[in-house]
Amino acid sequence: MTTPREGYVLHSYGPDRYVKHAVASVHTLRRHDTERPVALFCPEHHRSLLERRGLDTLFDVLGDLPPKHQSIVGFKHHLHRFKAFDRSLFVDADMVWCRSPDPLWQQFAAFPFTATGLQNADHFFGGPKGIGVVVDVLLGRRPRTLRRLGLTRLPRVQAGMIYAQDESRTREVGQVAASYLDRADKTHFRSRLNEGRSEETCEWSLALAMSDLDLHVFPWLQGRNSPQLDYIDTLTDHDPDFREVSYRLYTNSFVYSLRGLPNARVRDALLGVAKCLPGMGEYMELTPYVLHFGWLHQKEPFRDFAERTWSRLSAERATPRRVESEKDGPVSRE
Repeated sequence: MTTPREGYVLHSYGPDRYVKHAVASVHTLRRHDTERPVALFCPEHHRSLLERRGLDTLFDVLGDLPPKHQSIVGFKHHLHRFKAFDRSLFVDADMVWCRSPDPLWQQFAAFPFTATGLQNADHFFGGPKGIGVVVDVLLGRRPRTLRRLGLTRLPRVQAGMIYAQDESRTREVGQVAASYLDRADKTHFRSRLNEGRSEETCEWSLALAMSDLDLHVFPWLQGRNSPQLDYIDTLTDHDPDFREVSYRLYTNSFVYSLRGLPNARVRDALLGVAKCLPGMGEYMELTPYVLHFGWLHQKEPFRDFAERTWSRLSAERATPRRVESEKDGPVSRE
């Protein structure tokens, strides 16, 4: 049997709610792409839960995710092990698909390996998130890191969407990224573990690897062609099931960067001020390919949607719908 040329790859581990997220995400994907297969790599308890609920059939491939790969870096530094298709699009499970991804696949096909991001990372990327970033800038810690590593640029990688076509290059990216993570003490990057997080990030190490290997970063912000956009409640209009989605994308990159402020009043006040400045308040209304629920303070709508979707799909499989047969009368089927 030949390997499908194009397909999506997701992973889940930890509490059961995360496999529910994968189910909800794939449910929205199937509204817009019914052809390309989907693989899910997960531990046995997630697989068993899917099978008990009859939801394992949502996935064309159900693979095992060994314990050593049940972490952010454990998975994303080893993508070559989970490359289920010739052209694999690795996507996070906390995503809602809003329109056909066909144009994205056409663009990704040009690259042996790429990840969404920006050609030039901001100073907060991998660094302190507060006033400490000023110290980094004044002391020149970022350029010092690049000199030590023999690199000339630091892109911004948003690892929620990674495309892999060339298997050897995919393996090489993971190996180089892991080597940079091992040398974190030679860099200015901060460990997420020191910020109270339970897992280490993979993004700055992947960014260094892509810089080292001279790989293209697929532009994160491209107007209507943006591959993924962060869900922000004040920027997004949608129905409860995300069938109709309209997103306000500010065309000024600084103004759009305000979306991450957790205090809604401060965020909305600053956006209000921006509207009064020439060119700063301009925006476009669009339906994105993907809404990514990456901000911790913006996840609740997706969590609610995932629980509702899980309950409804489970109930449908437990109670097959009845349909009318012209010859034989009522029959039941899944």
